[in-house]
Amino acid sequence: MALDQSFVGRTYPPTAPYEVGREKIREFAEAIGDANPAYVDQEAAKALGHPDVIAPPTFVFAITFQAAGQVVEDPQLGLDYSRVVHGDQKFVYTRPVRAGDRLSVTTTIEAIKSLAGNDILDIRGEVHDETGEQVVTAWTKLVSRAPEEA
Repeated sequence: MALDQSFVGRTYPPTAPYEVGREKIREFAEAIGDANPAYVDQEAAKALGHPDVIAPPTFVFAITFQAAGQVVEDPQLGLDYSRVVHGDQKFVYTRPVRAGDRLSVTTTIEAIKSLAGNDILDIRGEVHDETGEQVVTAWTKLVSRAPEEA
């Protein structure tokens, strides 16, 4: 069953702040195999003009995808998450994520499309720090696969 088009434009409340820690950044950089010293060494980051270590660009996926959970879990939308696959991800940065940032995400449904029985859901996450400064916008595309025919 196709998702309700009236949900396009719906915005969900901001998430509780997530505090970005140096150790989390280091662990993430190590996990993805990125040895950029700005991710682990404060002095290297400062030499590049940053006040502290910065996070790799995909670091915010964890908090933006968690925020998208508000959409996924919205009972009125009726999305069957057991049929969902992650279709695409895109980030546009205003500035790098830094250790010490306290980030909140406001999630909006940008589009709902049906294609060959699949529902395609485009979700935008606006990430702001505790002062309200825009840090990054993340777009997540979820595909809810059509039920298999009996």
